[in-house]
Amino acid sequence: MSDPVIVGVDGSASSLDAVDAAAREARLRGAPLRIVHAVGHQSGPVPPGAPPWSPAGHGLQPLMRGEPARAEERARAAAPGIEITRSVVAGDAVEVLEIASRSAALAVVGSRGLTGFSGLLLGSTAVHLAAHGQCPLMVVRGRPDPSGPVLLAVDGSPAGEAAVDFAFAEAALRGAPLVALHVWNTCSERAYEGPGDPLTAVVTDAERLREAEQQLLDRVVADRQAAYPQVTVERRLVRSRIRATLIEASGKAQLMVAGARGHGGFTGLLLGSASQALLHHADCPVIVVRGKE
Repeated sequence: MSDPVIVGVDGSASSLDAVDAAAREARLRGAPLRIVHAVGHQSGPVPPGAPPWSPAGHGLQPLMRGEPARAEERARAAAPGIEITRSVVAGDAVEVLEIASRSAALAVVGSRGLTGFSGLLLGSTAVHLAAHGQCPLMVVRGRPDPSGPVLLAVDGSPAGEAAVDFAFAEAALRGAPLVALHVWNTCSERAYEGPGDPLTAVVTDAERLREAEQQLLDRVVADRQAAYPQVTVERRLVRSRIRATLIEASGKAQLMVAGARGHGGFTGLLLGSASQALLHHADCPVIVVRGKE
């Protein structure tokens, strides 16, 4: 059996939108859907032999008929025929989803929450999952029923290679064109690389840098084009402010795919500023893909 698509639910309107999206993603992949509802603590003593995270534990079983059941109804309406399981897990919502992501093809959450996901994008939940989850994370946000191409934020980093692969595969799955967008400016590259060199040093030869950035974009696309000949690709190189340009471009996309870290991220920073900006402000669903460091 293929790995499931998992979705976190808490009864909020945003989490139900995430259920709709997750159900469609499961159908698209031919994968089962797992609905996950986290509760902050056990509501009663655990009987002997029952692990505290099990729905069979005392006090959790009635919850299976609450939010998860309503979410399942919503999922079946959005994608009839998919296989669905429900899980109620005692624990912090972030930790529960992080553990569930270890055996998932995709994790899906909404952009706002009520209980375990309270303040999702205003706090640290989505950022934490994007930085630490073990599978790609989709945050469902933006305009209703977005249409257009799959939009890939190309950053040229080694860690971003996984996002490129994922975006091409998504475009092929959806039968959609792919826009590979690479935004650059004269602060995109360090002028020096020695340990004692100033962090503020930047390249000022804009034309040379533009040519280098174009070569980077061409290489990224060419490396995958042979594997996905059915995907129509538009290469878009833009000199501008990175976060603002990516957010604006999301207004014409059905999906944005980005790596967790950019080329200029600080060592040890698990989620780059551009990815965080997209999670907060993009006008379409965003998938953040972690790559190998």
